[in-house]
Amino acid sequence: MAEASTITYVRGDATAPLGKGVKVIAHVCNDLGGWGKGFVLALSNRWREPEAAYRRWHRERASNDFRLGAVQLVRVGEHLWVANLVGQRGIRTGRSSGPPVRYGAIDTALATLGGQALGLGASVHMPRIGCGLAGGRWESVEPLVRARLAERGVPVTVYDQ
Repeated sequence: MAEASTITYVRGDATAPLGKGVKVIAHVCNDLGGWGKGFVLALSNRWREPEAAYRRWHRERASNDFRLGAVQLVRVGEHLWVANLVGQRGIRTGRSSGPPVRYGAIDTALATLGGQALGLGASVHMPRIGCGLAGGRWESVEPLVRARLAERGVPVTVYDQ
């Protein structure tokens, strides 16, 4: 088993991850196929592949694994990937009852991502996933990141603007 890693908190832009080696930028997506607000805009400003792959994944969901808790890794550079984590049920609307974040789905997705990151020898970089438009609380997400990534030996950097 890999030695536990830490979660490092930095000020900066998660779309410009720090450090050397293979890196995965992780973020939370909704289960509606919507891409147009929040952190995804920063991703789309740098690369077109994550949005195109996510929209195709959702469009073809009848014949693939698109669902809450699923992960899609999209290569955007020689040593850089974006992980689309489906961890949000719908989107917040004026009639919403509670936030769209689904902690169980984020947990499932992070567990999958942990294995993928270990296989790639990658560090994982993220904003405070699930805590923006999804309406989650970092106090609930951080233990999932710790258990599914850091404690498995995956170095994690969390970026605050």
